[in-house]
Amino acid sequence: MAHASGMHSLEFKLPDLGEGLTEAEIVRWLVEVGDLVTIDQPVVEVETAKAMVEVPCPYGGVVTARFGEEGTELPVGAPLITVAVGERPASGAGDPASEGSGNVLVGYGTSEAPARRRRVRQERPVSGGSATAVTTREGEPPASVNGQAGGAGTDDGPVPVISPLVRRLARQNGLDLRELTGSGPDGLILRADVEYALRAAGQGAAEAPAAPAAEPHPRVPQAVSPALAARSSAPAAPGEIRTPLKGIRGAVADKLARSRREIPDATCWVDADATELMRARAAMNAAGGPKISLLALLARICTAALARFPELNSTVDTEARELVRFDHVHLGFAAQTDRGLVVPVVRDAHARDAESLTAEFARLTEAGRTGTLTPGELTGGTFTLNNYGVFGVDGSTPIINHPEAAMLGVGRIVPKPWVHEGELAVRQVVQLSLTFDHRVCDGGVAGGFLRYVADCVEQPAVLLRTL
Repeated sequence: MAHASGMHSLEFKLPDLGEGLTEAEIVRWLVEVGDLVTIDQPVVEVETAKAMVEVPCPYGGVVTARFGEEGTELPVGAPLITVAVGERPASGAGDPASEGSGNVLVGYGTSEAPARRRRVRQERPVSGGSATAVTTREGEPPASVNGQAGGAGTDDGPVPVISPLVRRLARQNGLDLRELTGSGPDGLILRADVEYALRAAGQGAAEAPAAPAAEPHPRVPQAVSPALAARSSAPAAPGEIRTPLKGIRGAVADKLARSRREIPDATCWVDADATELMRARAAMNAAGGPKISLLALLARICTAALARFPELNSTVDTEARELVRFDHVHLGFAAQTDRGLVVPVVRDAHARDAESLTAEFARLTEAGRTGTLTPGELTGGTFTLNNYGVFGVDGSTPIINHPEAAMLGVGRIVPKPWVHEGELAVRQVVQLSLTFDHRVCDGGVAGGFLRYVADCVEQPAVLLRTL
């Protein structure tokens, strides 16, 4: 490799993502060959089975090569970029870690905002991952790289699109997003809108031509791991549209299948009169201050019930054949997003009041909608609350979020005939269901938990005894 005098090249590989993740898909490059990057500057946006995150580079210097097109899935340890850095100090010779920050864990930002990037002019096309580079002055227009104008690539223009995945799907299929009318809030273009447009045009996303493959890097593993090989798509038959089961959808499929294989689950349910709970919430919100969500009140009820029936706030260690009970409640809640079902986790929900729970639910829901949840915000739950009533249904038998031991499901709250104080009346009725791991408790505990939840829904004052 030939670099400018005093420069040498360092290779930055896809770091260990933690949480058992072994691969990630490149969603969007944030730098181009020839960019000058600073230490801990995000260089690529990737999607894992947990979340979509930006990966910071621990080195500062000139980007001399990128490995992998957008949409490529790479295993942990595969090269991402090479960076030409300044002259190696004598004290740090042979130790690349001494020239970077080491902050390469995905999902946990860096301490400082990235500095403004500068373009560099290539004296010759990049070959073999290196090039002689000369820095341009601040304010100069970007120089061309390999015959193409510099910058972040062609954008889709000022259209109402948030998800990079939606933009990429449209770009891969030659679809102009400016011609679409979104079905989301305020005309937001969703993935379903793009897929519908592609079907209407007679070209499913699965039929999009693949991007030309880049020259393989000599140090990129050429053998495909069994996990990735199993995800390769078979040819679509006439009338079929095949979508790879990967990313969030694949992770959900794996977890649900494992839950059903390992957990002997059972479900019990009860109808409850939620009229007083709805009145209590209305009174709280009428008193001024931050609004309290219904989900937050249900979460408070859950944590109070788990304090009385701690068997359900546990997991089963199958290898040790032990029941593991937790002294804290990390409450997961099911949230449907454009990218699929996610279960963000509210840490220490048992120690939060209704106002704090409302704020945290709102924050995590927004992060889930924009795809910015970190792996840490999607793992570690001890109990899950599933409000499927938002889909307009009354009941469900949810699958337990492995490795947890139970999940409370809440249906829609609707006016129904109900016997109240000996008289037939129209009341706000909700169906509550509890799916539990029969290894951690018997029906008496599960029934007691669900009955306590129902009592709190019908008479919110019951909660006062546990506050």
